[in-house]
Amino acid sequence: MLSSAQIAAWLAAGLWPFLRISAFITAAPVFGNRLIPARVRMGVALTLTVVIAPVIPPVPLIDPVSAPGLLLAIQQLLIGAALGFALRLVFAVLEIGGQLIAQMMGLGFAVLVDPQNGIDVPVVSRLYLILATLVFLNLNGHLAVVEVLSDSFVTLPVASQGLGQRGLWALVIHAGWVFSSAVRMALPAIIALFIVNLAFGVMARAAPQLNIFAVGFPLTLIFGFFVMLLTLPSTLTQFESFFDFSIAAVRLMGPQGN
Repeated sequence: MLSSAQIAAWLAAGLWPFLRISAFITAAPVFGNRLIPARVRMGVALTLTVVIAPVIPPVPLIDPVSAPGLLLAIQQLLIGAALGFALRLVFAVLEIGGQLIAQMMGLGFAVLVDPQNGIDVPVVSRLYLILATLVFLNLNGHLAVVEVLSDSFVTLPVASQGLGQRGLWALVIHAGWVFSSAVRMALPAIIALFIVNLAFGVMARAAPQLNIFAVGFPLTLIFGFFVMLLTLPSTLTQFESFFDFSIAAVRLMGPQGN
């Protein structure tokens, strides 16, 4: 006959990891795509819980329906969401960089719905996001993400202590890194398109009778796509380094660090 203490211990051993994993799956890149049904995401979270829960450090025996249990549940949800958000920021780099390039090309008005975030993004950003997703899967990024999730139970064990000041500060610094990395990614295309627009400005001053808008817009588009084609290999290489940096940043969010 099982006692109430044994049932509570078994429940806690699976509940706390499941809460962190489910929040992580919801916020993580690719896994949290809104095109994936909620039942599928829940099934992935349950499967990962069954695999990860037996190998993590022992969890505290806290009654889930008590006040400390409620606080611990909220803490695990926040930790999982923070870890997934930190990894999703690497895709935000390409999205922001694509927006900068689209504005320089004159394609800022051409937008598509991003199913991963549920917002409208320029078609250039959508192209970069699709390519980044393919590179992410080709590099076994989904396996690396699961490994980071499993390691988080060592660096951030299920306990009364959450992310802490160090973890929150690492997340803030990582979020600020997104904007500088986006500019660095789009800088070659921005400089090239700026030179093209500058040349059109000189032509408009030298020949005012020339309809620069009718001539310049299609030429800017053609040159913009040509620059994107030339810089695509370096962009995808930068995405790999961005992803490695995000993995390292997530590992540093724990009090122990790596």
